[in-house]
Amino acid sequence: MEHITLLIGIVIVTALVFDFTNGFHDTANAMATTISTGALKPKTAVAMSAVLNLTGAFLSVAVAKTISGGIIDESAGVKPEVIFAGLVGAILWNLLTWLAGLPSSSSHALFGGLIGATLVAVGANGVNGDAIVMKILIPAAAAPIVAGLASMLATRLTYRIGRDADPAATAKGYRAGQIASAGLVSLAHGTNDAQKTMGVITLALITGGVVAPHSDPPVWVIVSAGLAIALGTFIGGWRIIHTMGKGLTDIQPPQGFAAQTGAATVILASSHLGFSLSTTQVCSGSVMGSGLGRKGAVVRWGTAGRMAAAWVLTLPAAGLVAACAALLADQGAWGITAVAVLALAACAAIRAASRRRPIDHTNVNEAGGGAEEEPPGVITTAIAPVGGELKATIPAPAPLTTTADPAQASA
Repeated sequence: MEHITLLIGIVIVTALVFDFTNGFHDTANAMATTISTGALKPKTAVAMSAVLNLTGAFLSVAVAKTISGGIIDESAGVKPEVIFAGLVGAILWNLLTWLAGLPSSSSHALFGGLIGATLVAVGANGVNGDAIVMKILIPAAAAPIVAGLASMLATRLTYRIGRDADPAATAKGYRAGQIASAGLVSLAHGTNDAQKTMGVITLALITGGVVAPHSDPPVWVIVSAGLAIALGTFIGGWRIIHTMGKGLTDIQPPQGFAAQTGAATVILASSHLGFSLSTTQVCSGSVMGSGLGRKGAVVRWGTAGRMAAAWVLTLPAAGLVAACAALLADQGAWGITAVAVLALAACAAIRAASRRRPIDHTNVNEAGGGAEEEPPGVITTAIAPVGGELKATIPAPAPLTTTADPAQASA
């Protein structure tokens, strides 16, 4: 066994940076509905989610082993710089979709980055196609549909059971249920997503000869990955929280409870089976299902369509960025340095762009905080019957104009 080299150290740090972005990018998965319905205050919600993300990181290593010994064949000549390039592609895609407020999949960004970099540096023999189909593509297609159907049925059942109950008592009960189910989703997210970074770091250690092939993640890897994702979660991805909490549908407490419970069940089951599922797709599907399950509710299909487009683009887009980074990193030390500098510059530019329209815990529940803007010259009115919303748009009146010449004005 060899000692950790500088390059492997850089890969480990970059993996933990990705884990941090994964945390704040996916905070919405657990807490968007809880925050939007007022069950928890925003800062309290993300703090609770962070603690449970950290706890969940210690529950299993099945998904980590899927990544470190399943998707990428480390024996085909995969080097640490390839993993570094893959992580760069994943981080940049995560930040771009965060800037746009789109809840895309951090998991698929990571997979796309690793696959793209490996294809360029090693070739097709470095990628296990069967594992990609069985462990990534099929779950990606099935998970949001299954979660959405489960959430829709649970929402309808919840409203039917509670239709004759006292509204004040049920509101209190659903608030407690939302908090409990949000905690379960946070625990599931830590169990599933923190393992992905564990798997990447373990893969880097295997390719560098630090640990034996097919090894479980070392304890220090589990601890560091859990802390990184928990810290990112505590920062709070407010732009995406706004989209999921307010942009897809107007969520009431019974819907939030049903959506979160269904999502947590799907995620925990997939983690147990070793499926590296996208928690974002599961939770987004659950939120849309809850909108379909409540009579009279409105699902904003325009926002849902943009999310679906981001899901489809994530694997190839992250893969393309990672492939370019791998070509540059393969040139040696100067290439790796260039990739790092360019990545830092891109991250700084995205951060600067986000400050033009900031969204944080103070305005995350405000209408229009991060959602679509209405076209200029249009007034939006809302008629809200029981359980639903009907929007109508009315052209705004033309602005009054005045002349600069007082004589003309008096005439």
